[in-house]
Amino acid sequence: QREIKSKEAAIKHLAKTYCSVARRRKYNGFGAYSLGFLRSSYADSDSDNEQKGGEELTEDLVEQCIYSLGDHSTYLRFNRAPCDRLISLLQEHFDPVEPGPPQFSLAIAEGVEGARLSHSHQRQYTFVLQSMTLWREVLDNMFQLWHLAEEDLLDEEHPYTLTDTGQGLQRVQKSPRSVVAMQKILAKVQRKVGGWVGSSTVHLGDHNVPNALMFIDKYIQVPRFLGPLVLTLDKIPQLAQSSDGMQGYIDSFGGVKVLQKQILADFFRHAFDGSGADNFFDAGSCIDGRLTSAWNWCSSIERKPYFSIFLLTGFTGFDGKEGF
Repeated sequence: QREIKSKEAAIKHLAKTYCSVARRRKYNGFGAYSLGFLRSSYADSDSDNEQKGGEELTEDLVEQCIYSLGDHSTYLRFNRAPCDRLISLLQEHFDPVEPGPPQFSLAIAEGVEGARLSHSHQRQYTFVLQSMTLWREVLDNMFQLWHLAEEDLLDEEHPYTLTDTGQGLQRVQKSPRSVVAMQKILAKVQRKVGGWVGSSTVHLGDHNVPNALMFIDKYIQVPRFLGPLVLTLDKIPQLAQSSDGMQGYIDSFGGVKVLQKQILADFFRHAFDGSGADNFFDAGSCIDGRLTSAWNWCSSIERKPYFSIFLLTGFTGFDGKEGF
């Protein structure tokens, strides 16, 4: 509570310091004007400058900006952070060139355990790293992408057509703003990771991703499957210390570190193996297909040998509810 009060006091101080119009409240009946807190509305202010178009920087507007920045920071912390964490775990536990013991190799082969791609350890490491880096950048720019998606959806020059995409009737609509933004993000990621493995095709406005709303919906799912995975990995050491019996059970997997690495290796292999669709074009290595493969891995979690560990750490599902 002290921290909350301190934060609120700091926000009010910043608002008073940087505003160009002091906030005044109407007479409160006690011989003074009240400087009461109001986050987003300043309709009660009797400032003449505010009534002349609202161009002045009021205390309320400064507060609204600060809270908006705080909301954005919170969104990034809960949504982008799992990507950052898994990228760091990939770089910490796996060598980009040497696969190490066979059980920790990231190599995949088409037709083996449902994989639709064939990658060496080194190629799969790069494929996973660039995929998660792409997801991170998309989530980092989600507010901008959402704004552009709304403009695309309401664009009268590109109306939707009701089309049977094989997944029922969908509103298929061109989304030029979202496509351009996504291509810029993709180019940034390619420069950052140095090159690109697989297809760089962005599905948007076709039978795979019919419109910008579906595009946004796909990427806001990323934290919903990465978050529970990271939480499970982080809780394994605590779980091992909870009782001697639990320690013995986790030791049957090889211990805490080995178990964590086994889970990571399986995720990095089969959440990025091109699986999850009826043909290579719909899944495979394209931008959209990487998400399809990840969800396919999630759908098979109950068949994994370490699934009991997920349940013991409090896992209830990748959608935040019952089910997987």
